[in-house]
Amino acid sequence: MPQDRRRRATRAMAVAVVLIAAAATTVACQPEPEAEPTGDSTPTIVATPTGTETPTPTPTATAAAFVVPEACEDIYSAAMLADLEEENPPLNDPGVTMVSTQDVDLLEIIEGGAPTIRCSWGQPSEFGLATNVTAVDADQATFVTEQLSAGGFGCEELGEGTVCRWEQKGVTLDDEEYTSGETHYVGGGAWVSTAWINFAPDGYTEDIVETIWG
Repeated sequence: MPQDRRRRATRAMAVAVVLIAAAATTVACQPEPEAEPTGDSTPTIVATPTGTETPTPTPTATAAAFVVPEACEDIYSAAMLADLEEENPPLNDPGVTMVSTQDVDLLEIIEGGAPTIRCSWGQPSEFGLATNVTAVDADQATFVTEQLSAGGFGCEELGEGTVCRWEQKGVTLDDEEYTSGETHYVGGGAWVSTAWINFAPDGYTEDIVETIWG
């Protein structure tokens, strides 16, 4: 190879080496890329309990439910019981089927399962009475008094409740006169209903009210 050509080739290779070294140095000096944030960087707000407790409501007192007496003897005073046993026995003759009211709507309360006790006096005849002492709620008590008033009963206050009365006279098919009627007391969580025919002892319902409620 001629001398001049060899010198030029040597000089070109040297320049190439210098350029490669400079390029390598430039790449090595580039700064590292910043890391991209991962996830949501918005701060999370956490509610902190204040420590305030909801006050517990104080239970309110409620009236005790009426408890129906266990025996018929418990609804009368000793004096009234003695008079009934003398004037028109027996107590609760199984043959007496008289109901304590002729109002079919009111009978539904007694026959619908309301706690009640039935007491009758006399034998099967046209002389006797039948009484039911029945526990009722406020709505039933209101219904009874409204039904009696609408049915023509005369009502007035008695103790802490209301007493309603109705009476009629008639003649049987045998041309015998009779007197029948009903007396009702509503109060104290109970309804005292009495139907009678030719036998209405003085102060009968009043005695029951006094004995049960004092």
